[in-house]
Amino acid sequence: MSAIRLLVLGAVRQHGRAHGYQVRNDLEYWGAHEWSNAKPGSIYHALKQMAKQGLLHAHEIAPSTAGGPPRTEYEMTGKGTEEFFRLLRESLTVYDQKMDVLSAGVGFIVELKRDEAVALLKERVRGLEEWRAAVTEYYTPEDGPQSLGHIGEIMNLWVGSADFGAEWTRGLIRRIEEGAYTFSGEGDPFVGVLAEGEENPYATGVPHEGDQG
Repeated sequence: MSAIRLLVLGAVRQHGRAHGYQVRNDLEYWGAHEWSNAKPGSIYHALKQMAKQGLLHAHEIAPSTAGGPPRTEYEMTGKGTEEFFRLLRESLTVYDQKMDVLSAGVGFIVELKRDEAVALLKERVRGLEEWRAAVTEYYTPEDGPQSLGHIGEIMNLWVGSADFGAEWTRGLIRRIEEGAYTFSGEGDPFVGVLAEGEENPYATGVPHEGDQG
């Protein structure tokens, strides 16, 4: 699973309707260009590809009075909404998910109902625990990685990562169960997008011709 599809769909969803540079600006505002493959070229390519796949509807907007090419604004379709929630749920439950995918999922977790978010995260913990139990049938961390030679350091890394992943996920579950954050249906959601014309302190550069598509 690629993080870029979930990130782009989620950004468009939060705006309702957005052009390419808005999506890029939001993802840079979240720092996604640092922890994922959400680079400008990937973002614009994803928008165009998902429009072809029927996940987004492309609206051609007349150029501004200052000139320049027509701008394309994108809006989620019903199929796109289904795909967004499918990717979101998968990102939170698959225990061996890549860090950028999990990060994208956490970024949109409040789009879910609170109870569902908790249930998905508990499923992730179960997966991590089952994986750890299977590995430790032949590798025992307590014996130290040296018991398997230097190759044991690899197993030590993965078991340590699983332990941290489970601990972090349990902490998030606890905070959510205690009432942290505003989830779907609970009130005004957290606003994580920039308003039109709002300056982005983390922008990597100004848009060039074609960025508006």
